[in-house]
Amino acid sequence: MNKKLMAVAVAAAMAPGLALAQSSVTISGIFKVGVDNISLGQRASGTNHSETRVTDNSSRIIFNVTEDLGGGLQAIAQMDGRFAPDISTTFNASGNTWVGLRGKSWGTLTIGRHDLHYGKQPDDIASKAGALMGAAVSLMDYAGGGGVAIANATRTNNVVRYDTPQWGIFSGTVAFSTNATGVEGDLTALNTTRKGRAWTLNPVLTGSVWQLGYSYWNSKSDAAPLAVAPATTNDQRGDVLYGYYRWGGFKLGAAWNKSRLRSAVGNAVLSNRTAWTIPVSYTWGKHNVYAHYTKARSDRQITNTGASMFAMAYVYDLSKRTTLGVTLAKITNSSAGTYNFFTNANTGVFGSVNAAPLAGEDPRLLAVNIRHAF
Repeated sequence: MNKKLMAVAVAAAMAPGLALAQSSVTISGIFKVGVDNISLGQRASGTNHSETRVTDNSSRIIFNVTEDLGGGLQAIAQMDGRFAPDISTTFNASGNTWVGLRGKSWGTLTIGRHDLHYGKQPDDIASKAGALMGAAVSLMDYAGGGGVAIANATRTNNVVRYDTPQWGIFSGTVAFSTNATGVEGDLTALNTTRKGRAWTLNPVLTGSVWQLGYSYWNSKSDAAPLAVAPATTNDQRGDVLYGYYRWGGFKLGAAWNKSRLRSAVGNAVLSNRTAWTIPVSYTWGKHNVYAHYTKARSDRQITNTGASMFAMAYVYDLSKRTTLGVTLAKITNSSAGTYNFFTNANTGVFGSVNAAPLAGEDPRLLAVNIRHAF
């Protein structure tokens, strides 16, 4: 069935009498689930060394709504619903979910939840049926020896976002969040020290076979007086320079990331580290090979907290919508490093109990996934 017609049918079934004549509604999404084995080298005695499990890879259903308002102006909205086929968690709109306006000449303005700053490195290992845990995000978007996510390493809450049109080879994003880490602060004396906020800037140059981009991130949390409730989230500053070049079926990319953490009270530098990644891929016919080597340098404030990561995936296209893939990945932590595979710390959703590495432990992954897009 046509996606637009199916969307109307679903909406009519859910809300009889609902009129959709003025709007265009489309439904898309992916089912992506696999079987993986994850192990931890040097795991302390008495705990599990390895685990074989069925793992969701961020399956989703997306509803897009568009209404033409005339004069080149459109009202737009998106609900990005996430669910886990392996453990049947509650369906919720935890993905990129927003509402706004779009003009042909001036761009797009939206309000809601958005992926911002993180994941800018151009590795494709998590595309199609490659494992999400194999992404270079694992090292590139974490600081403090691997324990602190930059830009949440997921959607940012409470966002007002502006995207330019594609002006030749240039496009860009500017976004502001009134509180990137969660719900808004209150207006009582418990929140008089300062108000949380975050903003990002992301200009991009894109040619027919290449791209060059820069992403800036700056955030701080709501903070209460130390005597009442010490702030638990640190201030963040992030800079990422990234790009790629394609020729034929080959793609070669590179990215450099610098992330810094400061204490919410006192402004002391708690973490300052750089990381880089070199992703490559090659596609021919129905065959796809993705790989990357990524290095997080030891933190200037915390010694021996660096890590390196190598990951490779082979993906076979059964059709344009259905793919099968196998992924191998390993993180090698320094003696005080605790870097983990992306999403593996989300116990009960993407990860499992006791999956977080202790200092100096080396996570390893073997995953087989199937992905169907619709």
